[in-house]
Amino acid sequence: MSRLALSLVFVLLAATAQAEVDTKAIDVKVEPAFPNLRIDRPIVVTHANDKSNRVFVAGQRGKIHVFANDQDVKKTKIFIDISDRVVYKDRENEEGLLGFAFHPRYSETGEFFVYYTSTVAPHTSVVSRFRVSKDDPNKADPNFEEELLRLKQPFWNHNGGTLAFGHDGYLYIGLGDGGKADDPLQAGQDLSNWFGAILRIDVDRKQKGKNYAIPKDNPFIKRKGAKPEIYAYGVRNIWRLSFDRETGVCWAGDVGQNLWEEINIIVKGGNYGWSVREAKHPFGKKGSGPRPGLIDPIWEYNHNVGKSITGGVVYRGKRIPQLVGHYIYADYVSGKIWALHYDMKARKVTANREIKSEMLPVITFGEDEQGEVYFTTSLSGGRLYRFAQDK
Repeated sequence: MSRLALSLVFVLLAATAQAEVDTKAIDVKVEPAFPNLRIDRPIVVTHANDKSNRVFVAGQRGKIHVFANDQDVKKTKIFIDISDRVVYKDRENEEGLLGFAFHPRYSETGEFFVYYTSTVAPHTSVVSRFRVSKDDPNKADPNFEEELLRLKQPFWNHNGGTLAFGHDGYLYIGLGDGGKADDPLQAGQDLSNWFGAILRIDVDRKQKGKNYAIPKDNPFIKRKGAKPEIYAYGVRNIWRLSFDRETGVCWAGDVGQNLWEEINIIVKGGNYGWSVREAKHPFGKKGSGPRPGLIDPIWEYNHNVGKSITGGVVYRGKRIPQLVGHYIYADYVSGKIWALHYDMKARKVTANREIKSEMLPVITFGEDEQGEVYFTTSLSGGRLYRFAQDK
């Protein structure tokens, strides 16, 4: 059987397996969130969880903006500008400032963390700790930066870059497989390096020689040759991961290569199959069928639907009741946005409903302090959108 014919068989089987899922369009639409604002390549949307209700947006070129959560806000303030330390090129657009997260006790620590491609050496990713200034809550201390991790990337693409704190208080770092195509380093199944993995570190303690500590229950601490920071592995290019603010469950969208995009529930020690699996299917010459020890995604879609997943967040806001508990995600190429509902007890998806949209290339999703969800696009100078009832 030809490769094309085999792919079509897989598509039909997937469609059959997902036939019982509710796919009716949902009565929700998108609308501009802050119509007066334009932010260059807005790649992270978040909040400080400090009861200030401020919105923070990081631009991929190195500027982090802050502004009041007000529809009529006219301009932003620059929280910090590290563009002189950040490498970004339009032709190598998987580099730049890629991750930004506040310490879960930011009101006490004043700390936040940034993942960026550094000028220190070509294709080098850095995760650093920063602090707010002592006299202005809308300004970071321009003189403080403490580097936690440095990773030399073999190629410019597949850098991952999400930073997110779990309910356990640890910092999770989503990394890609190093780049190019077909996982040339065979990194996805290799625990001896950080590529193709999700790391978990303790930023509140320090071990000898590190500006962080390894959580004592990280799953591969005792495995010979394994990097102790690794929490889960077998991923290609996580874009993005997030934690459900109510349940603490970790969700991740993993960008596929040949035919499949996928959504995973990330668990400690999990192996998500790349690069012997692409979503629920064998990949490459050493491709594997389902087997113990490999975790299949909870959801997949093929490249007839979209070609680059933008992982999102579980909606826990109040403005759109019908979205509560749904995982909101999109496809960057097709511009489609969906609300997916997963039954945790039954371990199956019960709904994957499309949200009416303008078919924009969605860069990222984020939340404000109330749990309202936003997404961004680089079009029209860089805009933020939110969700509204479609009456």
